[in-house]
Amino acid sequence: MPRITKPLTATEVKNAKPKEKEYCLSDGQGLQLRILPSGSKQWQLNYYRPTNGKRANYNLGRYPDVNLAHARKSSLLAKELIAQGIDPQEQKQKKQQEYKETHENTFENVSKEWFEIKKDSITPDYAIDIWRSLELHVFPKLAKTPIKDISAPLIIELLRPIEAKGSLETVKRLSQRLNEVMNYATNCGLVQANPLSGIKAAFKKPKKENMAALAPAELPELMNAIAHASIKRTTRCLIEWQLNTMTRPSEASGARWEEIDVEEKIWTIPAVRMKKRRDHRIPLTEQMLAILDVMKPISGHREFVFPSDRDPKKPCNSQTANMALKRMGFAGRLVSHGLRSLASTTLNEQGFEPDLIESALAHVDDNQVRSAYNRTDYIERRRPMMCWWSEHIEEASKGSLSVTGTKQLKVV
Repeated sequence: MPRITKPLTATEVKNAKPKEKEYCLSDGQGLQLRILPSGSKQWQLNYYRPTNGKRANYNLGRYPDVNLAHARKSSLLAKELIAQGIDPQEQKQKKQQEYKETHENTFENVSKEWFEIKKDSITPDYAIDIWRSLELHVFPKLAKTPIKDISAPLIIELLRPIEAKGSLETVKRLSQRLNEVMNYATNCGLVQANPLSGIKAAFKKPKKENMAALAPAELPELMNAIAHASIKRTTRCLIEWQLNTMTRPSEASGARWEEIDVEEKIWTIPAVRMKKRRDHRIPLTEQMLAILDVMKPISGHREFVFPSDRDPKKPCNSQTANMALKRMGFAGRLVSHGLRSLASTTLNEQGFEPDLIESALAHVDDNQVRSAYNRTDYIERRRPMMCWWSEHIEEASKGSLSVTGTKQLKVV
């Protein structure tokens, strides 16, 4: 005759004391209170798994958070599932997973995880651009959407209004970024496959347009416009610095005094600020040093060579030079990034070695094998070329009081 277990009382549960080893008090029908040496008390249901017939313990909660009455109620609900052939532990895990998919694995949260990895392989300015585009165009509608519910039709509907405005380049970039997020989700097992892999076919392709740039013969016109423009001294110096050094807008505007070695006449831009994530060294010419001499009284005591007007502790905006060129009347003819194209075209026309020009522009060889082995930056061989370029700019500036002209001239 089976032994009949006497049900527990609330007082017995409350007064159960810990021992050297853990032990259990049974309430009958599989429900038991597990008491640990630490004094912790845990309700458990001991049952046979309906899937394989093996014994298992199902945790129902800790005492006193879960009292005797609640433990018995939870035990009955678990037994109802078992009677239906459902394992309560598997059911609990399934619900937890569903909750996580709905409330934790949202598009915004997964995007943040992806972005934390992505931003380490790109420049800070590009990282800001990526995140802002998602905040502006995607998160307002999809932030709380579970990642598993993201579909091609949903994204296409989201991007259609942007396409209708003619912002095809924005659509292209957003499509690429959304694909990267979904590839990350796929690799992490959050979705079975990337549903956005083919969405670019649903939109018009943007026409490829080269950066607006002047022809080499138009350099004197540019220098004359810079000299007579109503712009701040810092902005003028920034434009001429970018032109002389052949750097990208963000690289030039973010120049730090600590990066510049005046004695060795070298400016070293750290990899973290470079598009291709490699340190970039630039030989400093006399004209570049003249620009630094003009900026020294303005920002020599600060971190950045070209500080922001609003907050001198921060650098100029990377679009400062671009906006100034527009105000000078070069809209549609020249953007600040096009200064690099102007330099490249001029130097190529003059017959300088392509490798030296590409190195000066901080371009990485498309041939990955050659790029991996060719780590030289031709720093000494580039010096004569950079000197020629600065002198060429100075020559084009004759009569315009260029910063790169003579150090005796006072810029106002």
